[in-house]
Amino acid sequence: MARKYFGTDGVRGLVGEAPITPDFAMKLGYAAGKVLAAAEKRLNGEHAAVLIGKDTRVSGYMLEAALQAGLNAAGVDVYLTGPLPTPGVAHLTRALRLSAGVVISASHNPYYDNGIKFFGAGGRKLPDAVELAIEAAIDEPQPCVSSKHLGKSRRMNDAAGRYTEFCKSTFPNELDLRGLKLVIDCAHGATYQVAPQVFHELGADIVTIGNQPNGFNINEECGATHVALLRKTVLANGADYGIALDGDGDRLIMVDGDGSVIDGDLLIYLLARYRHQRGTLPGGGVVGTLMTNLGVERALQEAGIGFARAKVGDRYVLECLQERNWVLGGEGSGHILSLDRHTTGDGILSALQVLEAVIEQRKTLSALTQSLVLSTQVLKNVRIAKGFDCTASSAVNEAVKAAEADMAQQGRVLLRPSGTEPVIRVMVEHVDAGVAEQWAKRIADVVTHEASTE
Repeated sequence: MARKYFGTDGVRGLVGEAPITPDFAMKLGYAAGKVLAAAEKRLNGEHAAVLIGKDTRVSGYMLEAALQAGLNAAGVDVYLTGPLPTPGVAHLTRALRLSAGVVISASHNPYYDNGIKFFGAGGRKLPDAVELAIEAAIDEPQPCVSSKHLGKSRRMNDAAGRYTEFCKSTFPNELDLRGLKLVIDCAHGATYQVAPQVFHELGADIVTIGNQPNGFNINEECGATHVALLRKTVLANGADYGIALDGDGDRLIMVDGDGSVIDGDLLIYLLARYRHQRGTLPGGGVVGTLMTNLGVERALQEAGIGFARAKVGDRYVLECLQERNWVLGGEGSGHILSLDRHTTGDGILSALQVLEAVIEQRKTLSALTQSLVLSTQVLKNVRIAKGFDCTASSAVNEAVKAAEADMAQQGRVLLRPSGTEPVIRVMVEHVDAGVAEQWAKRIADVVTHEASTE
């Protein structure tokens, strides 16, 4: 069935425009509450209970209140954590045996966007069938339950502390971070309290940036999508490594002490090689996406490590991992899943795994990735009108065919619509940077023209 509200990562959009409005959030809360309550038969008439966490956007207050009201009206109890990383919500949902967890966040997007996504009782993203059931319930009548059966809400004041301890518990007991100087960029987002505490308590000397959220500066020229500030700070402070997280804490990009930027593809390669060598890579394989660099795929295969591609989005990486009974996968953007550590992508946990690898192997990030030969990927984002289908354009298809014929086996072309904004992403990959740039620009120009005349 076609989705009406849910995208690849929950419901997302511009604040104040449908569906990111308080009235819709209240309807969504009620619908989710009814579906979840119906799915769970609690003993002794106890209410279903849901956790709500959020990042630091100013609109989070409004959406939190609306969701809370809808859930309570459906007879569901609510725990409110305040600012907490997305993986923290997933962890607490599972640890507290709750019916679901809700995150109010637009991840790496600017402050004027926001979104609402759900985790099921086990801390995993909701199955498609449940999301579709919630969508159907949104458009049905929503009578408030009787006063006797209304849900209650309460603040969970120790949420950040609980999640901090969980993060630390994933790091080997025999290791610590003493002797390392780290720069932590929290993107003025949901990790601003937790991340510095985790790395400090494990012994690192830390410098923290991006930890002064004001509701409007989340992801602004900082964090995993803007690493220039982190790189500058690492070099200025003579730090060993820099750790860039995004607004909701599920992405990781790192910087080596020499200023080298280590993206998600490189981190996956590093972790896969380390775990393969130690015999801690169940199934012997790794999942990437359609965007994963060809160089990574070839290098992993040469090392005897299986590789599979999923559609772009950590949701699809997760599905692919589960199908193969593998545990490690991720994206170049920094979403990394380690299913033997957590149920979802977690920037802090991923950073701890990387630091474990460099400590145990006594090598820097640059040294551990220097043998990897990457192809050049050129990405062009083309804004389009909602509903434009580039695959239906003969001009676009002809441009792609011409590029593929010219590049033969040395490159590839990928066009895909963004799951979170009205954009077509044009990616061309080739061993020659000039060729990749040339074809990416040519195809993007064709897409722009076709979209403007639609």
